[in-house]
Amino acid sequence: MAKASAARVKIFLFACVHNAGRSQMAAALFNLSADPNRCRGISAGTQPADHVHPEVIEAMRELGVDLTSCKPQKLTSQLAGTASVLVTMGCGEACPFVPGLKTIDWTLGDPRGQSLEVVRAIRNEIQQRVSALIRSECAECLMAESK
Repeated sequence: MAKASAARVKIFLFACVHNAGRSQMAAALFNLSADPNRCRGISAGTQPADHVHPEVIEAMRELGVDLTSCKPQKLTSQLAGTASVLVTMGCGEACPFVPGLKTIDWTLGDPRGQSLEVVRAIRNEIQQRVSALIRSECAECLMAESK
């Protein structure tokens, strides 16, 4: 039994209101740096949009990340219950409370409708925060080349 829990992938759930910008970027950037055998980033929103914001798709494309097929999903208590860490970005009290779940709040601007320059700045800030998060919460999740 101990072997199964040691092999369990640690889930980092990134949540914002529409799951169409900040949380999508955070999960994608997390997954670029994280060892998929040890941890994984997923994203959701309290009021999911129909699609990822075009300006976010463009900013992420600059890093070689394609978010065009990503579909915003609803943040539920059940989904949050699968996570080891919940990182919220602007969903406030609408984010579910899960007893025992570590929750971190990042105050970040909303990229929706912003210029590409502003979205790049938000993306770069998220990238820095994701790197710090991995180092502080899951150093064993770092890919060998990122260490």
